[in-house]
Amino acid sequence: MIKSMTGFGRAEIADEERKFTVEMKSVNHRYLDINLRMPKKLSIFEASIRNLLKEYIQRGKVDVFITYEDFTQKRVNIKYNREIAAEYLGYLRDMCSEFQLKDDICVSHLSKYPEVFVMEEQSLDEKELWSFLEQGITQAACQFVEERKKEGAHLKEDIITKLDGMNDKIHLVEQRAPEILKEYRAKLEDRTRELLADSQIEDSRIAAEVVLFADKICTDEETVRLRSHVNNMKNVLQEGDGIGRKLDFIAQEMNREANTILSKANDLETSNIAIDLKTEIEKIREQIQNIE
Repeated sequence: MIKSMTGFGRAEIADEERKFTVEMKSVNHRYLDINLRMPKKLSIFEASIRNLLKEYIQRGKVDVFITYEDFTQKRVNIKYNREIAAEYLGYLRDMCSEFQLKDDICVSHLSKYPEVFVMEEQSLDEKELWSFLEQGITQAACQFVEERKKEGAHLKEDIITKLDGMNDKIHLVEQRAPEILKEYRAKLEDRTRELLADSQIEDSRIAAEVVLFADKICTDEETVRLRSHVNNMKNVLQEGDGIGRKLDFIAQEMNREANTILSKANDLETSNIAIDLKTEIEKIREQIQNIE
């Protein structure tokens, strides 16, 4: 199943000690561009997160938002810096002696000085934390992929409808070709009689001119190739993942053939059909930009 490059996924996973919330959203991009926003303490998992997401995503600009809540207090300890306290105490006593001050130093005063007591987080169990975080990312990524598949199904249906319409227009070009030659032959005969004032004109001369004209405006090769590209694109749409670049290349080739048909057109009706073909191809290319 084909996937769109736009999508959204969210997962929340929690227990009595912690909670992770993972949100993902994406827009079109030529390559895979993952932008992670998460607490600094989780940065050690950045490479693992990217590798995990690559299993689910091939293309697109993906923003990933991760929040982390710790419900316990046991991960924080108070650290007493004995050396710093002793140094403060030494300087305070020096001041008392030097300036003949009353020594009223007490523990409550000393404890308020910077760095005497500090809050220190305990080291995290990285293996346990990653196992928990991995579950949240996997759940969000699965929902994200499902949303992309749903949107991809709509894109596929729309593109196939447009391709069927193109086949109809190609058929009109093919039908119009012999009519153009008949009209040209009639105009040529009328014009020749008018100029020469002679009703006896050699059919072979007229036929030769018509053959030259037919060769000049012939679009048989272009319509055959264009129809082949249309059918090829339909087949590629059945392949599944990672077909965006291939579809874009086919659309470029389709546009090339439509341009040639337009340049050869010596008929207003055919020109209009060719312009309609180019318009449909451009619409298809716009849709293809949304496919992974």
